[in-house]
Amino acid sequence: MTISIQNVTFTYPGAARPVLRNLSLEIPQGSFVALIGNNGSGKTSLCRLLTGIIPHFFQGDFAGTVLVNGVNTLETRVAELARQVGYVYQDFESQLVKPRVWEDVAFAPLNYGMADYRQRAATALKQLGLSHLSERIVWELSGGEQHLVALAGALALDPSIIVVDEPISQLDPVNAEAVYERLHTLHKEYGKTIVVIEHHPEFIANYCDTVALLVEGAVAWHLPVREALMRVEELARHHIFVPQVTRVAQTMVARYRCQLERIPIRLEEGVQVFQPYAASRNGEANHVASSRFSAPSEPVEVAAFEGVSHFYELMEGERRAVLNNINLRLRKGERIALVGGNGAGKSTLLKMLAGLERPKRGRILVYGRDIANDSPERLADTIALVYQNPQAMFIEDSIRGDVAYYLKERRVPNWAAIVDQALVDFNLVEIQERDGRLLSGGQMRRASLAIGACMRPKLMLLDEPTANLDVSNRQQIIAMLAKLHDWVDTVVIATHDMELVAEWATRVVVLRHGSVLADAAPADVFGNEALIHEARIYPPQVVRLSNALAIQPVHLSVEMMAAFLAAR
Repeated sequence: MTISIQNVTFTYPGAARPVLRNLSLEIPQGSFVALIGNNGSGKTSLCRLLTGIIPHFFQGDFAGTVLVNGVNTLETRVAELARQVGYVYQDFESQLVKPRVWEDVAFAPLNYGMADYRQRAATALKQLGLSHLSERIVWELSGGEQHLVALAGALALDPSIIVVDEPISQLDPVNAEAVYERLHTLHKEYGKTIVVIEHHPEFIANYCDTVALLVEGAVAWHLPVREALMRVEELARHHIFVPQVTRVAQTMVARYRCQLERIPIRLEEGVQVFQPYAASRNGEANHVASSRFSAPSEPVEVAAFEGVSHFYELMEGERRAVLNNINLRLRKGERIALVGGNGAGKSTLLKMLAGLERPKRGRILVYGRDIANDSPERLADTIALVYQNPQAMFIEDSIRGDVAYYLKERRVPNWAAIVDQALVDFNLVEIQERDGRLLSGGQMRRASLAIGACMRPKLMLLDEPTANLDVSNRQQIIAMLAKLHDWVDTVVIATHDMELVAEWATRVVVLRHGSVLADAAPADVFGNEALIHEARIYPPQVVRLSNALAIQPVHLSVEMMAAFLAAR
């Protein structure tokens, strides 16, 4: 076995209970394994076991045995294990330490005294298709590009095992598929053992060999990918979704008593299985109406971009344009999704609304007032921005303190009651006294959303709100947005989560290279295949199934698709 974990129990310092409980797992050499489970189930801690970070860095209560390539991690320094296991953290920014891309990727082999450190960096960058970025400044890259650089840094030592905590958490769908294609190449052509923490079932179905489910710090089972994804009801009890084509098939069988030849787990299988059902309805009108976004009869304008352009001054004296002549009007009651590839300008647009960036040209109005001279502190009474990196919102040494911070500083009446309710809504009561920086990724996200919600904004801006979240937490976010309707006029989300867009948004603004390509309802955006290709966005799997089966207008949900196909 490449990896053998036997009866490991571990408790973090100060934690009330173990994060890992008598955990055992065997991973053969050359496997491609997905770790799944609720946020807080122990997935990240399991990955830390493989690198020796537990128990050498986090020196809590540890019992059990971990063998990596036959080496006992308890008896081996982390520096030595790093040559066996390449690890990309969920907070990958902490791994970026040098200014230029090639220097950062070469950092580990250089510090190990490897004479070929430059070649190792070049090889790693080539393997990930990043050679063109080698001379770029790391801090000038998009979040997705930085994530890939961190992965290249892990590859530079040529480890036999690659562990990636949420490999596509900040990538657009096109780049996400590219990353998995690279991991697939490392797995198949170079014999690497790949271990990923993943919430996206489509990538698990397409690329992984086996799936290990973690429940309350233990491995409930470790199964081949098809067998694992067939456990639809069990996974649903743990708030884990299977691919949409699988859910369509399961719904057709369970609810509509259809007799399918097999249950698909991949899109191409779904097309074959569902083609006879779609063909039987050829020429019929689709019962799902498509409607372009239409404003209320008397729309209240919350914010407006008028001819806004922006660029950044790079360290080499060059300019990089990020927004080009943006004209947008945001109205009360809208749920707006900003979509587009990495670097399209989504995060910059949000920062400008919050007053953290000033446009080089044009102006931004909030409730009719030009905010050019407004400080972020003044705008915070009206606009709340929840950052893509939730750690940036933690100031105090406890979650309760962080959630209460803004309210106490602004002397909001009844602030304690507001905090109490937020802790309940976001399932933070049990961890309210813990330091936010020591939580799992999903717990951090919930805490950051609670902080934003407690500000009671009129305009709420969320940057990648569902990144790193399981289904349960994702649904909590949507429920939270609904609860805010009394004091939030408009919500704007920048996201790569196309299922969230399809389920939640009333309006989709598509950005490409800082320009608006489209501004329409979700069905109209996802039904335009030329636009999808140009904008480098992947619609939800059920939408791509609609397009493959020539169903128009496209379906946006599993329930809609199952009902349509079953009505023969």
